[in-house]
Amino acid sequence: MLVVMGREATEEDIKRVVQAIEARGLAPHLMPGPTRTAIGITGNTEAVESSGLRSLPGVRDLIRVTKPYKLASREMRIDDSTIKLPQTTIGPKNFTIIAGPCSVEDEKTMHKISEYLVERGIRILRAGAFKPRTSPYSFQGKEHSGLKLLEELKKEYGLGITTELMDSTHAEALEEVADLIQIGTRNMQNFTLLKRVGQLNTPVLLKRGMSATLEEWLMAAEYILSGGNMQVAMCERGIRTFADHNRNTLDISVIPPLKRQSHLPVIVDPSHATGYRPYVKPMALASMAAGADGIIVEIHPQPEQASSDGAQSLNFEEFDDLLKFFQKMGPIFGKTID
Repeated sequence: MLVVMGREATEEDIKRVVQAIEARGLAPHLMPGPTRTAIGITGNTEAVESSGLRSLPGVRDLIRVTKPYKLASREMRIDDSTIKLPQTTIGPKNFTIIAGPCSVEDEKTMHKISEYLVERGIRILRAGAFKPRTSPYSFQGKEHSGLKLLEELKKEYGLGITTELMDSTHAEALEEVADLIQIGTRNMQNFTLLKRVGQLNTPVLLKRGMSATLEEWLMAAEYILSGGNMQVAMCERGIRTFADHNRNTLDISVIPPLKRQSHLPVIVDPSHATGYRPYVKPMALASMAAGADGIIVEIHPQPEQASSDGAQSLNFEEFDDLLKFFQKMGPIFGKTID
């Protein structure tokens, strides 16, 4: 259920409603808006008795939420939500570009990439310190030393950091460094991990599971939101189908229904979706046209020498070309390129 407060509602009115919800053994979730505050209610296994709430001062309306994902639902929050990072804002008016290598590389390469991004106005660096790999013999990332290097780059260049959390035991270490914590496709339904990031104050980039439906993806987001972390961005990174012409099938068609059913921003990962450098640019451009709020893309000065996923990483020249197209397309779709 959603309690909609009137424009005239005072802080005391809101506090009284919160106390009434808690007295019923339920969880209130404050959702401040530009003109009024709404309070979401979760934790109920049956219909909430509404007469007592409706009669409280400042309450304008009570709305029942029919979706199983309550806090992620557009029914709960009509306006698009935004994620405010120290470096930028992810949301409906911006088209946020997150770029960097698949994994943290040597210090010289990471400084070269960071300098390049800053020169082009890119504010968020992506790079995995801990890497989930299909083969136990593949490069697993630089782990804690990689995290330390990301922290140094953040301080020197002022870049925001996006990196993947694979294990709850690393949550505190990542929270100290990352501005946006990524949950990978393999962990989309790792509910213990989702509950843990729900307790953090750091925004989360939730990748879609490779076989997940839209509802399953949103239910995964609900785990994080219900834990108190309301800053979640959805990330479409391709799903597994019978097709063998790409690494995965980038489900561009999921963006409009996702936007219709949820207020959460959506980022697209064309690199992991296609797995092949020449396909990244057209899929990135298609993402903007479909309504995405940004992309996360892999780049490398010499992709053929990358520690991981070089085949899907753009070189600097290719990334420059992509940026030029975004600058042309942005005004058409009402987006500021960030």
